[in-house]
Amino acid sequence: MPTGYDNRFLHHADRFFIGGQWVEPSSQSRIDVRDSGTEEVFLSVAEAQVEDIDRAVAAARDAFDRGPWPRQSHRERAGWLEKIADAWVKRVDDFAETWTRESGILHKLAKRAVPGPAHTFRVHAGYAETFEWEEPHVSQDGRRAMLVREPVGVVGAIIPWNAPNSLVAYKTAAALIAGCTVIVKASPEAPAAPYILAEICDEIGLPKGVYNVVTADREVSERLVRHPGVDKITFTGSTAAGRRIASICGDRIARCTLELGGKSPAIILDDYDLDKAAESLSQSARAINGQVCSSLTRLIVSRHRHDDFVEAIAARFGAVKVGDPFDEASEMGPLASESQRDRVESYIAKGRAEGARLATGGHRPAHLDRGYFVEPTVFANVDNHSSIGREEIFGPVLSVIPADSEEHAIEIANDTIYGLNASVFTNDPERAYAVGRRIRAGTVGHNAFKTDFTISFGGFKQSGIGREGGTEGMYPYLEAKTIILDEKVPKAT
Repeated sequence: MPTGYDNRFLHHADRFFIGGQWVEPSSQSRIDVRDSGTEEVFLSVAEAQVEDIDRAVAAARDAFDRGPWPRQSHRERAGWLEKIADAWVKRVDDFAETWTRESGILHKLAKRAVPGPAHTFRVHAGYAETFEWEEPHVSQDGRRAMLVREPVGVVGAIIPWNAPNSLVAYKTAAALIAGCTVIVKASPEAPAAPYILAEICDEIGLPKGVYNVVTADREVSERLVRHPGVDKITFTGSTAAGRRIASICGDRIARCTLELGGKSPAIILDDYDLDKAAESLSQSARAINGQVCSSLTRLIVSRHRHDDFVEAIAARFGAVKVGDPFDEASEMGPLASESQRDRVESYIAKGRAEGARLATGGHRPAHLDRGYFVEPTVFANVDNHSSIGREEIFGPVLSVIPADSEEHAIEIANDTIYGLNASVFTNDPERAYAVGRRIRAGTVGHNAFKTDFTISFGGFKQSGIGREGGTEGMYPYLEAKTIILDEKVPKAT
């Protein structure tokens, strides 16, 4: 084992959970996971090869085609989801600590957030009673008909490293209540949550092959996307990777849902207080240290108020205390990895080179000599067509963009390949609604960063295909079937 390895988090890190068992990998290859705050290896897991992917697909395929899972009632499956939720609550400390070490999220925030996925499983369990699995119809020739929704089949779920706890829960809960079987491909940077969920499934005796876990890098992961035994891929990650997955799925007509990148705008209208807007945006921008696909990073404000807003946002964001994510006094932690820090620093360099004014930050914190830390950074007078105005940075970097009018602000907000999230800052709710309806984004908040997976989450344009969460998030895991019976429906009298 590598120096610093701590096996208290996972009981079977050297194996994969396939077919209801902890199986030995096909090779001795390992993936070392580094603590984002110390840069030291704290966990090492088995690295899957093509043979391991094939074995996981075979187990999930057998469980779907011949096992009891898809033939159980929704109520029976709901009982299993409730058991998962109960067991999840008992492991919240492990979920929280590994998330902090893997992704850099503040531990105090992780502790508050990690019970949430247990609720996700309970909400989906409730769909056994409330979701419309069957709709009665009358055919054109007056016969009894039904529109029924059946499980799509075997699901390959590819989980990102920034929020693995919540996303493995949303993908898995929806798939399981629908009657699908699942292969989770854990992120090499953050494999702990899918593994802990596997331990939970093992503990409660979930039918074999219903939930399977492997960890692999991109090249081997592509086997899961290409595999003819996988009916659907659900992926959260970069738009570049999403394009690749979509092309592969398109080639074999496999179903896919993609939750991809964003470059989300916040429009600050002239009636709204700049200090209040700066306070709200500086708070939300530090969530998971800027490593949030829906983060509001393009801040659009009237040209005549631009300098005052830059002063306000730079003062607040620049004052955020960066430090050890386990320190209660810290307000922002490190980025997830060395490569992620390098990426963010490269964009900061591009911003300077392209002529934007650096208002605050832009460096590594001088008081931190280890860990993947970057200062909260604000650029002023950003051109919406520049690299930092158009490309997703995935770090604590905000771009303030001047607009000539409200109409121009909306035009800037929509001038992007992305459409994941947005917000409108105004004292008038009706004005917020009117402007929000004109923004091409999957979610629009009012006076703050807002999102709600219990309603629906996903994006327009290249921010993705399909939705996760809520009843909208159920449809991608289902196929609609029309059944027309040779039975005349009596005419109403």
